[in-house]
Amino acid sequence: QVQLVESGGGLVQPGGSLRLSCAASGSIFRLYAMGWYRQAPGKQRELVAVITPSGNTNYVDSVKGRFTISRDNAKNTVYLQMNRVKPEDTAVYYCNGGPPSRGYWGQGTQVTVSS
Repeated sequence: QVQLVESGGGLVQPGGSLRLSCAASGSIFRLYAMGWYRQAPGKQRELVAVITPSGNTNYVDSVKGRFTISRDNAKNTVYLQMNRVKPEDTAVYYCNGGPPSRGYWGQGTQVTVSS
């Protein structure tokens, strides 16, 4: 089984940057596709970015060119580098598998983009 812990969120001004981390347990982490998801107030949770075990990536259109997902299999960690953030990026960010497993959703980490 896998446990996931997100960190790195906070308050950032428009145009700024944040780096989110997701620490995963489990002995076969390297075999899972992993994703970052976000849920803004009043909206459904959406997939933001996903990375396969081999490092192939995909992004929702709204973050293409600004966010980068990466992984370090030796550290069982997934990252989301968020650059040139916008107010509409404000949300709670979660990591999970891609596709996600219901039982692995955690508390997430809050990202607030505001001046």
